[in-house]
Amino acid sequence: MQNDILDLDRFDRAILATLAEDGRVSITELARRIGLSKSPTQARLRRLEELGAIRGYRAILDPIRLGLDHVAFVEVRLADTREEALAAFNAAVATIPEVEQVHLIAGNFDYLLKVRTSDMRSYRLVLAERISTLPHIASTSTYVAMQAVKEIGLASGASV
Repeated sequence: MQNDILDLDRFDRAILATLAEDGRVSITELARRIGLSKSPTQARLRRLEELGAIRGYRAILDPIRLGLDHVAFVEVRLADTREEALAAFNAAVATIPEVEQVHLIAGNFDYLLKVRTSDMRSYRLVLAERISTLPHIASTSTYVAMQAVKEIGLASGASV
């Protein structure tokens, strides 16, 4: 059921949109914002959690204020793209804390990684000591981000 697209009504969508903006909103305030009473709102929220529409709650950290304002995107080409090689790469890359995102790509390369570090020197070490030693790596290409124009997932403005 987790890969099935959920059938959501306007109240479900309102709950998701509200929580995407403010995950700390009280159930009473959430109910007020979506126009339902507290009990049905709680039941809907529980259902959305059980169905996997809401995967969890967390704080959104400001990487710049934490000294992690260097972002690089890395194209990775593998020497072997059989399922076993992909699985080995996936497991190994998941252990690198500086790698924020990993996407398998249909294109001229195999993976796109988003890597966040404090500066270029730190990035070079991560690339040399961690990324370049991943299984089945044939080559990498790095693109350094100059500015994040939008960096929020499904939060603001997304139609859910």
